[in-house]
Amino acid sequence: MQKTVNSVMRFAKNNNYSPEYNEEELSVFAEKDIKGVLEFQKTHRSYNETPLYQLKHLAKHLNIADIRVKDESHRFGLNAFKVMGGIYAVAKYLAEQLDENIEDLSFEKLQSSNIKEKLGELTFISATDGNHGRGVAWAARELGHKCIIYLPKGSSIQRLTAIRDEGASADITEVNYDETVRLCANLANKNGWIMVQDTAWDGYEEIPLWIMQGYASMATEIVEQLKKESAEAPTHIFLQAGVGSFAAAIAGFMVRYYRDNPPIIVVVEPDQADCYYRSYLTKEGRREIVTGEMNTIMAGLACGEPNTRAFELLRHYAIGAFSCNDSIAALGMRVYGNPLQDDPRVISGESGAVTLGVLYYLRKLSDDPKVCQEISLDSNSRVLLISTEGDTDLAKYQQVVWEGLCPN
Repeated sequence: MQKTVNSVMRFAKNNNYSPEYNEEELSVFAEKDIKGVLEFQKTHRSYNETPLYQLKHLAKHLNIADIRVKDESHRFGLNAFKVMGGIYAVAKYLAEQLDENIEDLSFEKLQSSNIKEKLGELTFISATDGNHGRGVAWAARELGHKCIIYLPKGSSIQRLTAIRDEGASADITEVNYDETVRLCANLANKNGWIMVQDTAWDGYEEIPLWIMQGYASMATEIVEQLKKESAEAPTHIFLQAGVGSFAAAIAGFMVRYYRDNPPIIVVVEPDQADCYYRSYLTKEGRREIVTGEMNTIMAGLACGEPNTRAFELLRHYAIGAFSCNDSIAALGMRVYGNPLQDDPRVISGESGAVTLGVLYYLRKLSDDPKVCQEISLDSNSRVLLISTEGDTDLAKYQQVVWEGLCPN
């Protein structure tokens, strides 16, 4: 069922929403296992726990109980969360080749000359809008292997340069993201390279799952940070979706962890690549695919084909999806960057800020209260957001925040 908030934002309620806990479906996000993933990630000398900020004055301004935001611009010095998936998936692949448990390995051990002699020099390949590819390139270089990255048509030169600076061979294609994924898959099959992609399809599911488990470790950090602050659990989590791997990973862990009173999961997408929104519009929750160039400032979310595994999880546990005009992302960027009173400032890129844009629009700018009612968003709500990237495209960030690109 579609509910138009107005011309810049639309909402589709998920007809198959069923937050009832399913052990079989969520077992891959068991707390013990994801803590193990995080423990491996911590073995890298550059690991740092990213901050979980409380925006108490903004919460009051929006008449909700609490807003917490996880700021992933501080992750491994790479300005985005994606490395959490790449670092684990590449290492897990190496562990499988060595016939060893990753729990018994560390970054230092995988970097040793002994391991290099056993494995030789491998080549990893991936398609990316920027952040995922940079994370894979960084992980491959750190572990002494080659990496090839392709970006879709229209990608930022700054993001391309950042990937090359990590030691990868990288180029921009003349096709969209999903076609670029297919290009990389064909090259991997032809040349015996290892595809490290954060989307799954029939016959390619293991590595995407490892990437999702790598992402889920952020949720482990969040629940531990909330405990330290004696903060209550979130009632709502707004999650960005491209192919859906990130959203499904966080949702899967959180629904399992808070199984007795799970948070309401809300998916947020650009209107040029709103495959989850379109899927939820169908009565049976059919997996819909968006094609074309997907011209949006939210480059990291410009993906038209949902990850098959992520889709099944979000088909059950997400209450619905928002399809957003670029102005909603721009709104979130400006609100994060201009905090009220002593709320912390967050430098958030286009894909990182869209969830705050949705929240702000619903509470301050929309004249239709029905959507808030649909998702039970009210003065008692405690909202968790994740700013997934910083100013990974600095020129675009300045155009939006300084110069007013995509006005509201």
